[in-house]
Amino acid sequence: MELLAVKRASVAFVLLGLLGLNFAPALGQGTGKKLKVFLLAGQSNMEGKGDGGKLTEAEKKDLEAAGKRIKFAYNHEPIRPLSVTEASAGLKKKFEVESVFGPELFFGLKMAAAWPDQEFLFIKRSVGATSLYGRWNPDWTAEKAAKMGEEKAPPLYADFIGYVREVLGAYKPEEYEICGMLWVQGEADGDPKRGIEPAEAYGENLQNLITRVRKDTGVPELPFLLVQVGFGQVTEGMQATAGAMKNVSLIPQSKDPASPNFFPKYPVGHYNYEGMKRIGSLLADEYLKRHATHG
Repeated sequence: MELLAVKRASVAFVLLGLLGLNFAPALGQGTGKKLKVFLLAGQSNMEGKGDGGKLTEAEKKDLEAAGKRIKFAYNHEPIRPLSVTEASAGLKKKFEVESVFGPELFFGLKMAAAWPDQEFLFIKRSVGATSLYGRWNPDWTAEKAAKMGEEKAPPLYADFIGYVREVLGAYKPEEYEICGMLWVQGEADGDPKRGIEPAEAYGENLQNLITRVRKDTGVPELPFLLVQVGFGQVTEGMQATAGAMKNVSLIPQSKDPASPNFFPKYPVGHYNYEGMKRIGSLLADEYLKRHATHG
């Protein structure tokens, strides 16, 4: 049911699929440069509820152009150009939106502007209301999953790494480089109904996640960018991780509406158009400032 939350493929992609076209083989072949790959993972705010209908005409134009160079692999759906996603019936009713987007959209727009001759591939795996203590834990156990009420759902870390390898299997290793990972998750681990242990262990589990991603992707110093979500010991764990590990950045969140790090939400929760735009933009700014290597 989790994959039914939103309809992943756009109408345009469906039409291309009917013609038997596949974007994957064309990636990275237009410029002679290595394809830049970014990994994205997390729970509902990585999925994203930003209102795609609020994009300005200029943003739509930029997105159309960026989609020619940024391909988007999302939750095991066919690869498509970077674009908004049609909202499910539930999202349309709850948030009064027709299409939605996550951090990838404005992250992608800024990356495309910074590297106008570069092609990209974003690989995203996200499921709402999932925990790092349970489903995302690289050292998953049935006991930990049960503590989070996730014992009947499959582990996500192994699925994520398998998905990354599956998508990249279409290319030769010398054709791409994994450049970074974006992580937006933490609310589930701070849920007081699950006790204090998941929140207390968040920092340790986050450091383990980063270590394992770097090992399993073969990029020992892979840049890892976090967004401050959740509260209490969860955010403390994020801060400790960013301070302790190399090439880890934390995008802080402010409660001050005047701050650029204030992320507006819908009245019913989750980040709206402006909130998600700021998150994606700040992630790109941080990556370009601290982690990017211009070759």
